[in-house]
Amino acid sequence: MPLFFNIVYLCWLLSEIILNRLLRSGRKDQPLKGKHSLTYIWITVIAATVAGGQIAYRTHFPLLKWWATGLAGIVLILLGMLLRFTAIASLGRFFTVDVAIREGHTIKQDGLYKYMRHPAYTGSLLSFLGFGISLNNWISLLVVMVPVTIAFLYRIRLEEDMLSAAFGEDYEAYKRRTRRLIPGVY
Repeated sequence: MPLFFNIVYLCWLLSEIILNRLLRSGRKDQPLKGKHSLTYIWITVIAATVAGGQIAYRTHFPLLKWWATGLAGIVLILLGMLLRFTAIASLGRFFTVDVAIREGHTIKQDGLYKYMRHPAYTGSLLSFLGFGISLNNWISLLVVMVPVTIAFLYRIRLEEDMLSAAFGEDYEAYKRRTRRLIPGVY
């Protein structure tokens, strides 16, 4: 199981690096906060996953039997990746890793976006939940999830501010009909 987990984690990491390199908007006129939010997320992710891994290695606060958390973690990572890539594919050319509005941009309101405004972030957070669970340590799970969730919520606020400014009442109406990350909940 550890080898399979490492392969899954490496696939996730490489896919995020590739997305980061290939799917930038190319816009130089981004708001300063939006320009640095991706860096903030990456620093938070690296710090939280390294710290969570070290805590899991050095302490013993198990969630369940290792094989159960390892398997559950891998399944959640893969489901998160599937959700994220499905959301990205459905946005097509309007998906960017930076906060930007592209020429001809519209509000996506079908598919996954009919139920939640940020399914790609939901997928990422699901993958981080899987990573945290796979560490089989309550403290590690919290050390991974709390800062990463805060970083994503900051990024979501920036995106929603930009979308509200660009689309006005249309985006506000969409916000009233959908939840941010979890359909029917939040």
